Amino acid sequence: MGLVDKVNRAIVGCQRCPRLIAHCQHIAQVKKRAYLSETYWGKPIPGFGDPKARLWIVGLAPAAHGANRTGRVFTGDSSGNWLYKVLYETGFANQPGSTSINDGLRLKDAYISCTARCAPPGNKPTREEISNCSSFLEQDFEALRHVEAVLALGSIAFEAVQKLLAVKPKLKFTHNAKFHVENLSLFTSYHPSQQNTNTGKLTWKMWEEVFWRIREELENKPLSKSNFVASHRRQTLNEPKTPRSS
Repeated sequence: MGLVDKVNRAIVGCQRCPRLIAHCQHIAQVKKRAYLSETYWGKPIPGFGDPKARLWIVGLAPAAHGANRTGRVFTGDSSGNWLYKVLYETGFANQPGSTSINDGLRLKDAYISCTARCAPPGNKPTREEISNCSSFLEQDFEALRHVEAVLALGSIAFEAVQKLLAVKPKLKFTHNAKFHVENLSLFTSYHPSQQNTNTGKLTWKMWEEVFWRIREELENKPLSKSNFVASHRRQTLNEPKTPRSS
């Protein structure tokens, strides 16, 4: 078992925050009308992606009827639709959608973690709950030994990453910023929550610009988007398909 798998096993078994565990289990029992026939995950959410990733994406917390239902981060909700679509277009994912843990999605050169691993009431974990989860963020970072770029989605994730990397003085969050922290490039974006995307605070153009900027950083050269997308899609079509679980 690799380091990433060990961390994820510990995350799933975590019981540090009684309020969050109770909330996740309650949501899993009550469910949403659209998902009454489904069995909810109802536990802390592990990270997901390529253990050899150069890009590490840090979000806020699982959605009650998204990851808390499906068992995979950013899967089964509108935020995930935005994230995996842009990861596909910029060559970090093999498909543009994410609906279930068995949908065949794979990430290449990217890994996703959350600042808080349980779905919180009102989508607002407390500072104590974030602190309880901080050791898992540290363990993810230690296990992901090839990381060159970190993307923080939202100000809370940005604050958690700064604490992890011992950034001083504290940096100010703005959308699509880039900072150099020792040997890492730290990028920022508004979180692709419905609150941000439906109001226009985060547009698709703003969103994809962040990921193309990261891709060019990792490739160390300017890219023709159309040529890169065409090349990535040819590679994806030629890859062997991952069998889906029934």
